[in-house]
Amino acid sequence: LMNAAVAQGVEPAQIAQHCDSVSLCFSKGLGAPAGAVVAGNREFVTEAWRVRKLLGGGMRQAGVLAAPALLGLQHAEATLRRDHDNARHFAEGTLGPCGIHMLDSPLCSVDLAAVETNIVMVNVRGAWPSPAELCDRLRTVSEEEVAEIGQAVSVLLLPWSAHTLRAVWHRDVSDHDTKLAKSKLEFVARKCQE
Repeated sequence: LMNAAVAQGVEPAQIAQHCDSVSLCFSKGLGAPAGAVVAGNREFVTEAWRVRKLLGGGMRQAGVLAAPALLGLQHAEATLRRDHDNARHFAEGTLGPCGIHMLDSPLCSVDLAAVETNIVMVNVRGAWPSPAELCDRLRTVSEEEVAEIGQAVSVLLLPWSAHTLRAVWHRDVSDHDTKLAKSKLEFVARKCQE
């Protein structure tokens, strides 16, 4: 909800007005250690409260968790905008000589029109490497890489489908981390082509 609101430049309420109920996790994108809220009509919230109690949910002295959630909400627009910008820069290559879109690699590509928030879907072309194998290579650090890039870089991506990787930015991934991830992808793509 928060990523969608920031990407569209609207208040979250403008999106949520079309829903019967809304759940918002404070640890996804907002950086709180835990916590979520659920909203809906009185009957829905009463039933959600009952089911939560039935399943043993509930916390005492939750204010210590509510404070970072509030802080995350107060800074959501700036934080999420930075995540969106980093994802876009990774995809289109504005951080350096090339990004996935400009990589011109037979190995991978990205549909820039689909990069709307903090998520980049990387299309893997051909039978080898598979998305899982490419993720393994991005995660693993080699001596050759350290010599070429200048430091050890381990990039954690998720094999999303038979031909797709999923990359997600969050508050703990900086501009510099994004540049390193792009360099690592360029290195791995080149080595796979060799």
